[in-house]
Amino acid sequence: MQPEFVEPQTVDDPEKILNTDLSSIELDNIAAEAPSSVEPMRFSSHFVDCMEMYAAPETVAKYLDDHQGWFSRCAHPMKVEPLGQNGYALVIGRFGAFGYQVEPKVGLDLLPPEEGIYRILTIPVPNYVAPGYEVDFNAKMQLVEASVNSSDVPSAMTRVEWELDLAVDLQFPKFIYKLSKSLLQSTGDNLLCQIVGQVSRRLTHKVQQDFHTSLGIPFPPKAKKR
Repeated sequence: MQPEFVEPQTVDDPEKILNTDLSSIELDNIAAEAPSSVEPMRFSSHFVDCMEMYAAPETVAKYLDDHQGWFSRCAHPMKVEPLGQNGYALVIGRFGAFGYQVEPKVGLDLLPPEEGIYRILTIPVPNYVAPGYEVDFNAKMQLVEASVNSSDVPSAMTRVEWELDLAVDLQFPKFIYKLSKSLLQSTGDNLLCQIVGQVSRRLTHKVQQDFHTSLGIPFPPKAKKR
């Protein structure tokens, strides 16, 4: 019998949890002891997307470089703490499956661009030890000038094209390992995709809104919907 998943909640309310109850799953030898010592499981995915900004690349670059202004505003309601000049500690929200819940907190370093490439890498969060998980966040993005053939939108447009390699090593509680490894792997990979999908959609939309509003640039309805 396969577990039934509740529809993923948006990160508008970080306290909402994607959760599956172990009581709904039939397990073989449920009374058997889980392994006393196991290696963390790794879940990983590769993501690609883009964000349309209706301005020249130079204007978009100037905005992105001033991340001390927009990052905290756009990440809300996720909790953000500055770490030095370019870093932030970000609490994504609470998620879980099979009765096990985790509230990921990750340090991100928004590096200055090199040859037009922006990178965001994982950094340690001072005085914080992640409870049973480790995140490897490796993202890059570049600005690509695009033409617009419409009188309804500004003539200049920049596509912020980004890709992300994300890996999470997770040490489950012992009882979780009563489940099959393949079920754990597929569930973890799916949950990782759901979390990234929720966060990226919300963050992309808020950055687009913040950029166009702060510069007084019309934000086309089609771009808002996308």
